[in-house]
Amino acid sequence: MKIRISGMVLGLALAMPLARAQQPQQNNSTITFKVNSEIVLTNVVVRDKRTGQLVQGLTAKDFSITEDGKPQHIISFDYENVDEAAPLDEATINASAPNGIFGARTGVATQQELHDHRLVVMFFDLTSMQPEDVERAQEAARNYIDKQMRPADLVAMVSLNTTLSLDQDFTANKQLLLRAVDSYSGTEEQGFAPGATSTTNQVEDATSFTPDEEEYNDINTDRELFAIEDIAKSLTYLNEKKSLLYFSGGIQRDGIENQASLNAAINAAVRANLSVYSVDARGLEAISPLGDATTGSLRGANAYNGAATQNNLDANFNTQEVMATLSSDTGGKAFFDSNDFSPAFAQMQKDTSAYYVIGYHSTDPRRDGRYRRISIKVDRKDLKLEYRRGYYAPADYRHATKDEREQQLEDELASPLPATDLPVYLEALYFRQAPGRFFVPISLVVPGSEIPFVKGGDRDKATLDIIGQVRDMNGRDIGDVRDTVKLAVNESEQVRQKNVQYTTGFSLPTGKYHVKFVVRENETGRMGSFETDLFVPDLHKVPLKMSSVVLASQLAPARKQQDSPLVRNGQELVPNLPHVFRTNQHLYLLYEVYDPAHATAVKAAAEKSGKDVKPEAAAVRVMTSIEFLRGSAKVFETPVVQATQINVPDRNAVAFQFDLPLDSLKPGTYICQINVIDDAGGTFTFPRTALLVRPAAPAATTPAPETSGGN
Repeated sequence: MKIRISGMVLGLALAMPLARAQQPQQNNSTITFKVNSEIVLTNVVVRDKRTGQLVQGLTAKDFSITEDGKPQHIISFDYENVDEAAPLDEATINASAPNGIFGARTGVATQQELHDHRLVVMFFDLTSMQPEDVERAQEAARNYIDKQMRPADLVAMVSLNTTLSLDQDFTANKQLLLRAVDSYSGTEEQGFAPGATSTTNQVEDATSFTPDEEEYNDINTDRELFAIEDIAKSLTYLNEKKSLLYFSGGIQRDGIENQASLNAAINAAVRANLSVYSVDARGLEAISPLGDATTGSLRGANAYNGAATQNNLDANFNTQEVMATLSSDTGGKAFFDSNDFSPAFAQMQKDTSAYYVIGYHSTDPRRDGRYRRISIKVDRKDLKLEYRRGYYAPADYRHATKDEREQQLEDELASPLPATDLPVYLEALYFRQAPGRFFVPISLVVPGSEIPFVKGGDRDKATLDIIGQVRDMNGRDIGDVRDTVKLAVNESEQVRQKNVQYTTGFSLPTGKYHVKFVVRENETGRMGSFETDLFVPDLHKVPLKMSSVVLASQLAPARKQQDSPLVRNGQELVPNLPHVFRTNQHLYLLYEVYDPAHATAVKAAAEKSGKDVKPEAAAVRVMTSIEFLRGSAKVFETPVVQATQINVPDRNAVAFQFDLPLDSLKPGTYICQINVIDDAGGTFTFPRTALLVRPAAPAATTPAPETSGGN
């Protein structure tokens, strides 16, 4: 296992505008809230079992609440009923209004005006929507504002484009809301997310979500989930129930996805009492077996035997899966395959018309981060209660002992609640070791700017705890990692321009697995997790047997002799996780082809006859080349390389390694296609992956790579 500090170029990114609102000073028009972070709040909807009608008039004495079976004392009780809401005085809503819910100063409601009001956030994900999708979402929003919006509704407008933007704070002013909706018109910088229609493992977006992680915000899924999590955290301090109308053109899921980011978004929404109502802005689609205009012409029989239609249906379903999960797990509802979006607004209004807000201080003082189950009962049998069933307790790091800190890592590894305070990114590859068994190298990356270094002598020091686990689909433990990495650098400012990359590996048979890693920096105790499903393929079922394709921008000296396929001639390829390169860098590619046809046939014949095989008789003919595409145009291709013999005999493989300078490529997004043909066997494959080439960085921001040893 290794730990590396690799060069990273700093970029410019806009700050997130949805910072948690500051508490306003008390004056004639506002009220000061004292928020106790230890109070547990839950909203309860009470309905008649027979009629389903909402029940009013209950008091705190009618309810009893337990946490993990222990009775709790209700210290706060409130009833929210939008039918009793008083319309806001629009004359008091102007540019000089005090800080609003999100902190804006243009036409907002103040905190004291929220009682008995419905809080609605409209979130337009412009990165995923085509221009016609945006128009449909805008029309639905205008229709709600003009015809469905009630006096009790306070609405905010948020959009995700190059950054997450608050376009309008909570207000009942329809003109302000319509103005925000109209601002989403146009096609500039929206839709056409890089790689949205490509079959890639990772796709880099030229924009960034946070300054420190710009090269790793390549997966559109994570950017959207980070945005939802940030919106939820901005609203956590409000007791009222909130609703998020999420307009999207579908969330792409390509390659290895961080399920922790999805779980974190859901948990943040649950904590904030925010229900997500997902709306697929593509509306009702007719899926053609030949594909739409974004795909090339099909070859073979797939267009006629139903395979192409099934693939297109699966692709469409995959883009809706995350949206459906967000809605179901937060108490909302998803609306797909319809051109009428008004039911989404109607359902949201119905779900938030009346509810009770109950608060209590937990009798369990432990800050162990464990899940605590809530049970609420009412002293009438004819009533039905709807409420959240539990929450995760806060966790404390500084007051923990060594054993307790170790237990925290173990608990986080086993917990369904993800830790996302520390950004963590992961890539897994596979190389065949023997028939049916593979070596799976795994790389973890933590942005150096997220690690607090402490001055120690003439060097700045920090430590990272890493724990990981691989389980099969039956939940059995297949492999574990537990390591503590010590870092030391000469200048703390230099590490802010770098990433800490940790490498390890597992030997696994063919099959499907679940991988989870947890990383903790040991100054503040912040933890981050990455978990994903991992599929190790059965190469017997494919015509041409091939490993993963490794893309790297660095070669590092191997610290010791290893069996890892990433080590060649004493040098190790350091995988480039985000597939982001500079024009003054080199692109290193590595992949292996197993059991080439002619060599296998000659070897089998020799074993049968008992004769020795001459090297020239075992010659193979495997040809390969690399080409770069922008759109449908080929902009670069290497000469064809032909292998005539096995060069990795212990794996019966032909290994190819390329070193491509990128100074001849213009900055932009490319599709890198690897062409591989086994000429003797008549088989071929053309795997593709997306990469982003950026301009050469100034020398001052590209420090030489440093390495730090691990076990």
